[in-house]
Amino acid sequence: MYNFQGIISKGINNSLVQWDRFGQIAQNVTNYQTTGYKGITFEQVLREDGYLTGSVRMNNSQGSIKITSNPYDIAIDGAGYIPVVSPNGEVQYTRDGAFKQGKDGYLTTRDGWIVGEGIQIPSNCFKFVIKENGDVMAYDSRGAKAKKVGTIPLVVFENPAGMVQTDMNRLKPTDEAGEAKLVKNHDCIKQNNLEASNVNMYRSALDLSRMNASMIASMQMIKLADQMYNKSINIREG
Repeated sequence: MYNFQGIISKGINNSLVQWDRFGQIAQNVTNYQTTGYKGITFEQVLREDGYLTGSVRMNNSQGSIKITSNPYDIAIDGAGYIPVVSPNGEVQYTRDGAFKQGKDGYLTTRDGWIVGEGIQIPSNCFKFVIKENGDVMAYDSRGAKAKKVGTIPLVVFENPAGMVQTDMNRLKPTDEAGEAKLVKNHDCIKQNNLEASNVNMYRSALDLSRMNASMIASMQMIKLADQMYNKSINIREG
């Protein structure tokens, strides 16, 4: 049997959990058109004591791959992440292959993080080709023999759902994700392509609508319980 204070306490807690879930769904909708973005799910669990709790998980399913006209663009067709390094040496991971030629010709992310251990593409090369295994080949001129200037590494994690989102569509592994393992002899890299977000926009919009209705109902219940609680106090004092 619950008293009014218990009902209000549980109602507030459960509403806060719903707000968290609402925020996660809104984040998915916001990143619907973000290259390589992996949607997140919020799993709600009703405990035996009547309190809601929840956990966040990343959806690692493959997004659709779209052809582009930019040779710096790559998509990962399959599992894995590309390690990128910040100017101060921090390593994070991404599936956003919208790269560019940065300072001194190095292949970088859009915000200047170095791809892999550093792949320097000659500024005066005729063209460069990124093979499916990640090897980057540069040609000095038409008909010239290709020179390998580096390899875009691909790594996997035992539990990729244990990774967390950071800034600029990068990911950071937690202890739950495990150690990064280099993938060898793969054919997952697709030049002149980008992976789209894997967010299901229609489902996300429906989830937002349902969450909005649920949150309104929860707030009305808390308001009603609060009014009844105040009336009971007034009756006792009278």
